[in-house]
Amino acid sequence: MSDTQNETSVPEREQSPEWEQRFRAARVSLPDWAQDAPHRALFVSNATGTYELYAWDRETGEQRQVTDRPNGTTDGVLTPDGEAVWWFADTDGDEFGVWMRQPFGGGADEPAAPGLEPSYPAGLAIGRDGTAVVGRSTDEDGTTVHVVRAGAVQEIYRHRESAGVGDLSHDGTLIALEHTEHGDAMHSALRVVRPDGSTVAELDDTEGGTKELGLSVLGFAPVAGDTRLLVGHQRRGRWEPMIWDPVAGTQTDLPVDLPGDVGAEWYPDGSALLIEHDFEARSELWRYEPGAEGPVRVDTPAGTVSGATARPDGTVEYLWSSAAQPPAVRSTTGAVVLDPPGAGAPASVPVRDAWVEGPGGRIHALVQTPTTGDGPFPTVFEIHGGPTWHDSDAFASGPAAWWTTVSPWCGSTTAGRRATAARGRTRSSTGSG
Repeated sequence: MSDTQNETSVPEREQSPEWEQRFRAARVSLPDWAQDAPHRALFVSNATGTYELYAWDRETGEQRQVTDRPNGTTDGVLTPDGEAVWWFADTDGDEFGVWMRQPFGGGADEPAAPGLEPSYPAGLAIGRDGTAVVGRSTDEDGTTVHVVRAGAVQEIYRHRESAGVGDLSHDGTLIALEHTEHGDAMHSALRVVRPDGSTVAELDDTEGGTKELGLSVLGFAPVAGDTRLLVGHQRRGRWEPMIWDPVAGTQTDLPVDLPGDVGAEWYPDGSALLIEHDFEARSELWRYEPGAEGPVRVDTPAGTVSGATARPDGTVEYLWSSAAQPPAVRSTTGAVVLDPPGAGAPASVPVRDAWVEGPGGRIHALVQTPTTGDGPFPTVFEIHGGPTWHDSDAFASGPAAWWTTVSPWCGSTTAGRRATAARGRTRSSTGSG
């Protein structure tokens, strides 16, 4: 793997100002791992200056760059057996293209779904027998879904409105689709079909497009013969998980009484759910076993979890950062699983919470103050967009540059001086207090 980024060598970066090192430091995503070969993983990094896919053999420690394109590549997935990487090849970042396939250990790329013309991607699910369910979207055809098996392509779904592939069950007998046939593109309904396209069950909280309540596919239980589907819903004014069994026709609410945003995914054996909870600018992880009275906290440091996954041994790996500490892939064992390649980002300073009353309720701000020098300091306010976006106690190069000694181009109020950075965070539906 290359130790360069943006054509700047590691020694040169170490001699540059800290604020510049933070911007130039490489980033990584949370590694995804093959379901039946958990030692094989795939992640995204911008170590070369553009975001590309990297294969990682966790047994040998070898990391290999899978893609190398002028405008980068970010969409990729491992086959369940870990033998191949599927990646989406568009043109100059226009998101219109085809799926390609490359052996995990390296080799020539080949079309992963021969016979399918270029399109915008609309979901992908790959089965253990090599079957793939490919979602496509074009201006001419709307959305189509195809089952690709042994070189043969069968169309099983077509509609003018937007739709997408959600997941394929562990045994390959059920396919979960999200669709907006009712005409409300912001609030999807769900349909579970068989590989031949015949319908098993439908779940529509919009009631035919009359209510603004969406559903999302979070994943089938990863166990053979298990037809439970983890679903996100908005029935109580926010996104929450529940379990829907489209075969049995049952819906199970989860007693996860946590404020703010709540997401979930299955543990690999299907015995529990990993709950990701965002509230008041920080994240928590919880474990919930269906049928239990409530979730149990998974210990993580204070800060922001940008993604988490449970491993077959029961440990949890997560991409974590705080305003003071740069991102790293950590494990609940206490180890750092994966550092970004190349030189890391220098640490910053922590944030403190500030609450003020506003016309619409309490406003939450995150304040960073220089650790040296005497105040009062000039204050810079960074106000985020809306209406649902919010700031977090996460590492960010921009705010860190304000309190570092900055150059005159930053503005006359902070030129050559250290500044307090106040990161505004308004009341919203995504994790605010």
